[in-house]
Amino acid sequence: MQSQMPNKFRVFATADIGPSLDLLRQRGYEVELYPHPQAPPKSLILDKVKSGIDGLITTLRDPIDAEIFEAGQGQLKVVAQIAVGFDNINRADANRYKIPFTHTADVLTEATAEFAFFMLGVLARKMWTAEHLTRENKWGYWHPYLPFLGDEVTGKTIAIIGTGRIGLAMIKKCAGFDMNILCYDPAYQNHAFVKAIQEIKDLLQRRGIAKEKTWIKYTTLDDALREADFVSVHVPLLRERESDTPTYHLFNERTLRMMKPTAFLVKPVSQLIPTKAWPDVACKA
Repeated sequence: MQSQMPNKFRVFATADIGPSLDLLRQRGYEVELYPHPQAPPKSLILDKVKSGIDGLITTLRDPIDAEIFEAGQGQLKVVAQIAVGFDNINRADANRYKIPFTHTADVLTEATAEFAFFMLGVLARKMWTAEHLTRENKWGYWHPYLPFLGDEVTGKTIAIIGTGRIGLAMIKKCAGFDMNILCYDPAYQNHAFVKAIQEIKDLLQRRGIAKEKTWIKYTTLDDALREADFVSVHVPLLRERESDTPTYHLFNERTLRMMKPTAFLVKPVSQLIPTKAWPDVACKA
């Protein structure tokens, strides 16, 4: 017989996450679901928390902060996020109210790195501009480099900002295209991984598979930005009081100006770059 919970554990899910909710119901949980595809208003989440739910299932769309945790004091036992990222959850507030939160780590590592690498190629080859020109039927002639000419990714230098799971997966893909790789991480450096990638690079060059000798190394943020043709960002959003190495506004007008005028910034994370830093830098680039 399936065991039943003596007092039903009440759960509110802010989105339909599929069969997992049925599994909770089968195990005796009382599950309430926000039925619409749009994100629920924060006021509704607050009302549900104040009503005495034990668990809150969230997505990246839901702002989870001190107001939510305050409303759940004494009853809310966990916030479970169905996402790898959790920028929407204020970790300092969660720690202050001693309410744990979870996330679905490592389910999209390769997919995210793959998407970032594809964006890199699209930028280098100016695919977005070319596609729109073609769709608008404005491509009326062939010319060796007009109206624009893309560039190769192979042999270029990329800065990987953040060498966690996704950053390391991105490094593997860049190594396959014989790119020189500059690594920076404000919190943790995986020297064993970098050494292994360099050994593979050296082997490919010795065996004649790679034409040129390429390299990978850790460096400072400033040097990485100055030297890179591409900058790919893979650090989580960490605010002040949430970490000894916060990343909030890691990129700003000063750091953006360090980049080459021809460099591309790939996959910037929300709130790592203050919006006001973009227009002035872009105009002078």
